[in-house]
Amino acid sequence: MAIGRPISLTDNVASKIIRVLATDNQTVFTVNGGYRINQIGVFRNGVRLSNNSDFVALDGVTVTLVNAAQLNDEVLFEIQDDFKVADAIVSAASTQVIDGDLTITGNLYAGGGSALTVGIESGGVSVGDAKTLNFIGLGNTFKDNGDTIDISISGGGGGGGLGTAIKYSDELTSSPFSYIDTYATVTENLNLDSTNAGLTSSYVVSVVPNIEVASGVALTVGVGKTMIIDVLQIGDL
Repeated sequence: MAIGRPISLTDNVASKIIRVLATDNQTVFTVNGGYRINQIGVFRNGVRLSNNSDFVALDGVTVTLVNAAQLNDEVLFEIQDDFKVADAIVSAASTQVIDGDLTITGNLYAGGGSALTVGIESGGVSVGDAKTLNFIGLGNTFKDNGDTIDISISGGGGGGGLGTAIKYSDELTSSPFSYIDTYATVTENLNLDSTNAGLTSSYVVSVVPNIEVASGVALTVGVGKTMIIDVLQIGDL
């Protein structure tokens, strides 16, 4: 045990201790691996030396004793390399686990300095990455429900069909009514077969009585399918 201040390190201080034997009248010692200025302790034959009074360490590489060492004096360097706090984010660490909440004031950036994005999928297929989700349409509503944001998507303008509910003034509560547009256009090839209109014989019902098939577009009713136009628009009841 060294005389003076004992060498006692807590677990959150990463440190190293280097021992060397001096040559006769040696004053300058090169510390292997260097040190952080003001983060080094020096002992000579077990006695702690005082910074500036007994030694000088100002360049991060060498330590100079005020009084020269004698042959085979043991000089010990106690170097505090790093200070670590449990659950802190460590620069350049490959894997880290933070136990507890993480609060960030400002932007969160991913690798390469770009802002963090979220991958968006539709039916298990990636459609790209985004920073913001923007739901468009009058029927789209958001409600803060504790740790969850409830998203309500209801028709809202385009093509009509089932699910175009009419809501009360709070835009959240559905009324007993819904509306169906009276006109729609088929804008791309559409094959009503077993892949999208039932696996066996089925009825394909359109609640839009006026359907226009755009020029150059094919609307095919497959085998076992029967196309019905719901002219009374009762399909949503």
